[in-house]
Amino acid sequence: MLMMAGAAQAEFLVIAHRGASGERPEHTLAAYERAIDQGADYIEPDLVATKDLVLVARHENELSGTTDVASREEFADRRRTKEVDGQRVAGWFAEDFTLAELRTLRAKERIPSLRPANARFDGLYPVPTFDEIVALVRAKEAETGRRIGLYPELKHPTFLLQNAGIDMVDLMVAALRKHDLDDADDRVFVQVFEVEPLRRLDRLVETPLVQLVAAQGGPADAPAMRYADMIAPSGLAEIATYADAIGADLRVLLTESGASTGLTQAAKAAGLDVHAWTVRRENAFLPVPLRSAGGEGAPGDLAGLVALLEQAGVDGAFTDNVIETVRAVRAE
Repeated sequence: MLMMAGAAQAEFLVIAHRGASGERPEHTLAAYERAIDQGADYIEPDLVATKDLVLVARHENELSGTTDVASREEFADRRRTKEVDGQRVAGWFAEDFTLAELRTLRAKERIPSLRPANARFDGLYPVPTFDEIVALVRAKEAETGRRIGLYPELKHPTFLLQNAGIDMVDLMVAALRKHDLDDADDRVFVQVFEVEPLRRLDRLVETPLVQLVAAQGGPADAPAMRYADMIAPSGLAEIATYADAIGADLRVLLTESGASTGLTQAAKAAGLDVHAWTVRRENAFLPVPLRSAGGEGAPGDLAGLVALLEQAGVDGAFTDNVIETVRAVRAE
């Protein structure tokens, strides 16, 4: 059941952040399938595009952090330095590769210092296309008899449009229509940190849309805007004219002590659902009161964080650790 603000309280949504990325290299079919098998309600693919206009799942358009491209001599001359959303980034970029070239790469763990066990799976999995992810979801729905949602994020749409001539909104709309996922009752959310891409999507599809907001900065396509202003009451009212929910940084939802900041209630008053990012078990990602002994990579009190989010009235959360989050949510 799609959960919208103002409706009776529905079950807290468990959104697999890049798949079961606490256990497998992120944005691989293996990570998505593991998350589904562990009970995730939605899986979240971050989408970038290839030179030949195919949507593929990577956390960033720069590839060296999550694939073996830097070790591939045949692609040494593809290394570039680009300014992406105001940041200079050096590396290899998906938009400079055809799908056939990209498919020769293999995924690797993005943060091996914190998740050394995941690095055992380096080199095993290719970069999946959005079409393959949809096919996986539908196969798993047939296998399990339950509905599984998709929660894609468009990465750097304005940069890609202005610098590579790639229209991520157009590609997303075409993909949603191709797979009959463009209606309001489809189990899909599309999320973006930017504003105008969401406004365009709102004019083109009925799919629920999510405005992402961070603790600092503002949308790359609107340099004068700040996320802090967007989550003020007037800003939330404006978001509600084109989106159905906000995807909010934990730091704007909870204080350092774990109390609600009141943003959830303000968003719901504006007619918006609230999804939090990101629940992770490692101490490095947890509020200080929920950390354990043992260093940054040691597991802390993930269930405690989930409880705080539920107490704050949040409707769901992105998580790297699906099984632990499912257990925490279903504990009642």
